[in-house]
Formats: sequence, C-alpha cells, structure tokens
Amino acid sequence: MAVISLSPGNPMRVVLITVLIFEVVVFGLAIPVMILISGMPAAAAAGFGGGAALLAILAAGLLRSRVGYILGWAAQVVGIALGFVTPMMFVVGALLAAVWVLSFGLGKRLDSRPETSPEGGDLA
Repeated sequence: MAVISLSPGNPMRVVLITVLIFEVVVFGLAIPVMILISGMPAAAAAGFGGGAALLAILAAGLLRSRVGYILGWAAQVVGIALGFVTPMMFVVGALLAAVWVLSFGLGKRLDSRPETSPEGGDLA
C-alpha cells in the first residue's frame, strides 16, 4: 500500500491537497454547465457535480492517511468520468488528473531520495 501514498513529511502532499481543492471548485462550477449546456436536470447535475466535489473534499481532508490517497485517485477517475455527462470535462478532468499524477510522481521521487544535512552530508 506504500505505493499509493507519500511519506508524512513530504512537501508534495500540500500540492496534492491544493489540486483536490481546485477540483472541488471545478466540479462545483461544472454543475451549471451540465444544466445550461448539456441540458441535464438540475437535480442530476447537482448529484454528479456535488458528489464529485464531495469526494475531492473528503480526499483532501483525509490525505494524511492512505484512505485519502485512495479517494484522491478515485477523484481523478471521477473527474474524467464527468466527461460522459459534459464532454468538456474529459479535457478538464484529464488536465487536473495530469497535475495530480505529476505532483504524486515528484513526491515519490522526493521520498526515494536519501536525506542529507544542510552541509551536504548524509544524515544516516
């Protein structure tokens, strides 16, 4: 399970939380788009967009644990899947998922680096 999460002190965790918060805003703003452009009933649009936003906010709040990372990855899938409701969300969801994957990958690279002191020596 360590593959899907970052170490607790990893600074990229803050970036991942920021991505998830942006997704909450984007998923919320997708609701009127689903209603006005895609012609979806308001209740269904609120359900899809609100559910996706709720998933992203839960993931952001729980990102200190592995459950948060699992929910974060699920939020990326849901963000892209919103494209089946509003086709532009394929593009927007893919862009946000790309930022998530890039940030997560950079965080994994930081986790794999050996710790060094400010003077350049190994701490271990």
